[in-house]
Amino acid sequence: MTRRAIYPGTFDPITKGHLDIIRRAASVVDELIVAVAENAGKNPKFTVAERVALVQADLKLLEPEFQQKIRVENFNNLLMHYVQSREAKIIIRGLRAVSDFEYEFQMGAMNSRLNPDVQTVFLMASDKLQFISSRFVKEIAALGGDVSQFVSETVVKALQK
Repeated sequence: MTRRAIYPGTFDPITKGHLDIIRRAASVVDELIVAVAENAGKNPKFTVAERVALVQADLKLLEPEFQQKIRVENFNNLLMHYVQSREAKIIIRGLRAVSDFEYEFQMGAMNSRLNPDVQTVFLMASDKLQFISSRFVKEIAALGGDVSQFVSETVVKALQK
């Protein structure tokens, strides 16, 4: 049985913290789908197509054994419906700080009620990357700050456009 997992997020933009979670998730599952949520309610800076392209570009920074286990898709429906449509049994969620835990715990519990066969697995971000958030990256970039330590060169160029 294939252990297929979904790592959902807005990825607006993808950060080095996201890549860390992707790498570690890919090391414990057979197949990982990075699911880019359209999430228009969050007023993303990048279109869903741009975010998918940025994620795909950043995945090339990973080791080949991880790259072959990962694919990127976008979705615009209820996460549990998307998970079921991909016949996945695992949802990967990254945790940066204690403040993330309460929201993620509630979401995991709600998803469990919607489908008790799907497990939510929480991965802690690396201690060197815990403070990075897409929101802060966008704010720093908008004010002319250097975000190159938080995101790939591809994302830096996209933010400069």
